[in-house]
Amino acid sequence: MSGAVDLSAVPNLPGYGFKRKQKNYHKPQTFNMVNGVRVEQQEGVTFERPKFVQVEKSGAGRRIGAQGESTAQEHFKDLQGKAHTRMPAWDALDRHVLRFYGYFKESVVETNLENYRVRQAVILFYLEDDTCHIIEKKQDNSGIPQGQMIRRHRFPGPNGGYLNWSDLQVGMELAIYGRTFFIFDCDPWTREYFSSQGLEQGFAQGPEQDTFGASRSQMQEVGPPGVPRTHEKNYREVQLGGGHINENMQQFMEWDRKVCRFFAVMDDLMTPQFERRPFMILYFLADDTVEIREQYPLNCGRDSFPIFYRRNKMSRNTTEVCGPLDQAKNKDDYIHITDFTVGQSQNLMNRDFFIYDADSFTREYFREELGFELGERVDVRLPERAVNRPRTPPYTGYGSWDDSMGSVYSLLPKAPKKDFGKLFGNDGKMLRFTAQLADAKVEDGDRLFVVNFDLADDTLSIHEPPQRNIGIVTGKFLEKGVHVNQMTGGIFKPEDLTIGATIKVYNRVFEIIGRDEYTRKHMEESGVPRNFDLGAVLEKLREGMRQQFPLVRDIFRKFDEDHDGVITKEEFKKALEKWAFQVSDEEALMVMKHFDARKDGQVSYNEFCDVLLDEDYTTDMMKKKPELKQEYDATYAQKATMRLDERAETNKVRNAVRSIGDVIYKHTQTFHKLFKEFSHMTHEDTVSCAQIQQALLQIGHDFDLQDVHRAVLFALPGVDPERVEYVGFLKAMVTCYHDLCAIR
Repeated sequence: MSGAVDLSAVPNLPGYGFKRKQKNYHKPQTFNMVNGVRVEQQEGVTFERPKFVQVEKSGAGRRIGAQGESTAQEHFKDLQGKAHTRMPAWDALDRHVLRFYGYFKESVVETNLENYRVRQAVILFYLEDDTCHIIEKKQDNSGIPQGQMIRRHRFPGPNGGYLNWSDLQVGMELAIYGRTFFIFDCDPWTREYFSSQGLEQGFAQGPEQDTFGASRSQMQEVGPPGVPRTHEKNYREVQLGGGHINENMQQFMEWDRKVCRFFAVMDDLMTPQFERRPFMILYFLADDTVEIREQYPLNCGRDSFPIFYRRNKMSRNTTEVCGPLDQAKNKDDYIHITDFTVGQSQNLMNRDFFIYDADSFTREYFREELGFELGERVDVRLPERAVNRPRTPPYTGYGSWDDSMGSVYSLLPKAPKKDFGKLFGNDGKMLRFTAQLADAKVEDGDRLFVVNFDLADDTLSIHEPPQRNIGIVTGKFLEKGVHVNQMTGGIFKPEDLTIGATIKVYNRVFEIIGRDEYTRKHMEESGVPRNFDLGAVLEKLREGMRQQFPLVRDIFRKFDEDHDGVITKEEFKKALEKWAFQVSDEEALMVMKHFDARKDGQVSYNEFCDVLLDEDYTTDMMKKKPELKQEYDATYAQKATMRLDERAETNKVRNAVRSIGDVIYKHTQTFHKLFKEFSHMTHEDTVSCAQIQQALLQIGHDFDLQDVHRAVLFALPGVDPERVEYVGFLKAMVTCYHDLCAIR
């Protein structure tokens, strides 16, 4: 076989086939790129070729999609010099819908009053895929199913094929599936679209009116059937005892669901104990009825029945039980809204209710409808009953005083808590007094006692110092503990121990006759002693620091808590408290001023070493260090406070720059996110601090506006906070990120 084999001559029977040698086994694809959009356009694979339309090319160039720059550039080169471009209809004409209004006639064979009924419909034509959709307008109480008449699909055309948008015209008849629709109008957008395509729609025509619609319109114009009612007709009916006019209907229609609310109290004298009971009086304006509800206070002990008087008309006089044949009362015999006022008592059901307030709607109703103002709210609260506190039971002597008082303070006794602040502040502080026995016997007249009071835990002890030739064994007289002063009934306090005072403990009466110098200073100044020599404090501070820390560097680091290289006012006072010097702010500033040689409100490391350490060997070895001046300087105190505020602000700036720098430096994608947010906010190259805060918040990082302001001024000194160049700001934040260490 030298030539090619004609396979068409081979019969298509089993055994007569030839194996085809195929080199490429790839799967066929039906997608292609048109203007950066994927479309399925290969014929023979799908049912039909996708619809393309001619679209005018934009002057700003085409939009680059997500397919990369190479594909976009190739299509952009192909479109150069063309006025139009081809795009898929589902992309160019998405949500472009033509709306036509029409109607069809439906025959009516059940009655001889009408031959047909006109039913209106809306015809929607979707330009993206040439589909159509018909919806019938719904009418109230029509009794027939309405809404979607023909679902969305491609309608058959008049000349074969499918219905096109150009086949629809105002004034034409559209026959679809055996039903003929007459198109009488379209919306303005449809007319504008046809005009842009070179086609004009006809004038709008009104829908045809059937016999049923004409009768409905006539009924609405004429009004309800029957003889019209006149004033004379109403008068004659009332004279004859008839009539259908409800005189209260107008009041009900105007004031239904509108209620006036008054707040009142009633002094209940029927109970053994006087009680003031609160009530709420509701007046219904729709029918002039009254309802009284009781407001039960918390834990009042009454049963929860809030309805005190059920809604009904209330008589002015004594309530009487009336039968069905009794003569009806006049309106004046019932309670009216004008009978209520704030600040006066009202007798209702033979009970006096004092009205002390009303709600805002009631006050507005009285002001606008009745023409006068209600009075101000009256305070009707009773003074709280003074309950005498029961007498504290005497101390039993078992356990401590706090343990014994646990059952007095609470029903379930709890373990007493120690005041650690008091223990720390008054540790080691002892008040000492000298005392003698009051009304002592002859042999006890020369006995002398020392009363010790510990301020840390309020304990008391009595000691009798030894005396020669007294004939009595001296020493410990009363064990240290919390004791009760039988003269006052409570535990001992520093106020009980004054010169000339008398105390009684365990039936022994003592008279205070003296005190030591420390106690005198403490009692005179009512607190921590302050009249001591600050020079001695300074020398003791030097000696203590030298003994505790061998290196001055370690001492300075202990004082400098935030490790910023200087000691501020607060840090210096805390250092004095560590050595148990309870000094005031003024005294701490005096000592700090002695260390501060430059008098700038803070102590540096060199200044600290100059005061703490002795000088090296010089010819003038006997020179003394300058003495501490115990004079308060208000100017130096102001400088120290200013330096403290500056250090606090510096710490805030450090924390703000560090936290914002972590977001910008550690996350590389933050740059692109912030650029995107800034481009959405403004078209300029500058933003404000508020916009920077908003952009950070949009990407999930919430910062305070003051912190953003601090970071901007740190990164770009001297910049206007309202016009910050955000590109330079982000670069500066990355550059200065390592200038601030995270932990000092």
